[in-house]
Amino acid sequence: MSEQQPSDPRSESFDEFEEIVAEETHRDPDLAVIEAGSRTLRTQAGPPQGDPVPARPLDPEVAQALREVEQELSTRWGETKLEPSVARIAALMDVLGEPQRAYPSVHVTGTNGKTSTARMIEALLNAFDLRTGRYTSPHVQSITERISLDGAPIEAERFVETYRDVKPYVEMVDAAQEYRLSFFEVLTGMAYAAFADAPVDAAVVEVGMGGSWDATNVIDGSVAVVTPISLDHTDRLGTTPGEIAEEKGGIIKPGATVILAQQPADAAQVLLKKAVEVDATVAREGMEFGVVSREVAVGGQHLTLRGLGGEYEDVFLPLYGAHMAHNAAVALAAVEAFFGIGAEHARPLDVETVRRAFATVTSPGRMEVVRRSPTVVLDAAHNPAGAAATAEAVTESFGFSRLIGVVGTSADKDVRGVLEAFEPIFAEVVVTANTSQRAMDADELAAVAVEVFGADRVQVEPRLDDALEAAITLAEEEAEYGGAGVLVTGSVITVGEARLLLKRG
Repeated sequence: MSEQQPSDPRSESFDEFEEIVAEETHRDPDLAVIEAGSRTLRTQAGPPQGDPVPARPLDPEVAQALREVEQELSTRWGETKLEPSVARIAALMDVLGEPQRAYPSVHVTGTNGKTSTARMIEALLNAFDLRTGRYTSPHVQSITERISLDGAPIEAERFVETYRDVKPYVEMVDAAQEYRLSFFEVLTGMAYAAFADAPVDAAVVEVGMGGSWDATNVIDGSVAVVTPISLDHTDRLGTTPGEIAEEKGGIIKPGATVILAQQPADAAQVLLKKAVEVDATVAREGMEFGVVSREVAVGGQHLTLRGLGGEYEDVFLPLYGAHMAHNAAVALAAVEAFFGIGAEHARPLDVETVRRAFATVTSPGRMEVVRRSPTVVLDAAHNPAGAAATAEAVTESFGFSRLIGVVGTSADKDVRGVLEAFEPIFAEVVVTANTSQRAMDADELAAVAVEVFGADRVQVEPRLDDALEAAITLAEEEAEYGGAGVLVTGSVITVGEARLLLKRG
């Protein structure tokens, strides 16, 4: 770093990035640095054409208004501080006139694959001419990603207007409750209000954490989706898949249809028991629906899916990995259930419409290629199960002759488990830290990485821009490795920051 010339535009850009972050350290770490980066890079390139992730607003007044909203939200509890209750969000819904009752909902929980599955459900519903609202978290770059209408993030102006509309009611609830509404609770209220105002025909809602006491759980999802459950947030949700399933099963409402992805045995037992207790109908992956076949293709994979109403052949999914194929099967079954297929009638959905919908699916930061020569892939895997799925997908879909990892994690995750999942596929690993307050220190991460990989395969670069440059250099250093690549992973925030640095023009 000391040899880098001051005139290096990359250095100047990242220094500006750090200055903006430093100015906004009072903000919630989960929504601060990535937004700051968007402002730094906007003047250089703007959003890549066709990018599903919005950049900062070009209008200075709108950008300032959005920053002010973010600053106000940052004074509330962040997403990692929780008080397990839906009392506050229920009170907010009451004073808002119960907007979440204005439309039917598909509720999505699980440990891994929630956002990608929600985006697929949304794409299918849109393709069948339904107006949709989608609420997912966390965001990759822009807070406005969390609330989508008709497949696109809500406009910044509308995000600000929605916040201003609900703010008086939020303050009313704050005054009456023991604790103020949290950052996530306010955003949830905003999403439900925005969906009612649109209005939407259907909402696709991803839980923030857990299920029973998650802020989203004031909806009566006619379809409850449970993606694969594994160990994550064990300090809050439980130390076994079965214990975690107890909490996540809280989204299963009386009379609902439950779409279950393949689950560990103890988790499946808990979820099935819950469904019986509330007289819900269950469809299980591998039994009532599933992936019949899949073939790797350029830019994704070709699938044959078995749904609740029949088979759907020759479906192209522009996402990589077996886990994405399984997410697609779950999403298809959820949409079939939403339309009553499997309960009221058995005919399949129109296959051409299904094909068209899946062909449009994007999932930023999930097995996303952002650069070639060498190929750089971003994936937000942050727990061992997610990392294992990503490792398998990278191996299958790319066949890199030499793969370099860039890993930056949060301190509260199973870091060793994540690194062990990637050890077989990484020739070398560059450990780093994102700029979130939750990030694990690069040297501490390196100490764990050395135990997993050995000292000769580990390089430490505390700054993410230096880590990316080092990894690309390692991937290119020997001419024989024409098929070298880089995988950036470990955290949504790490991936979001890397995305900003790499997708610049």
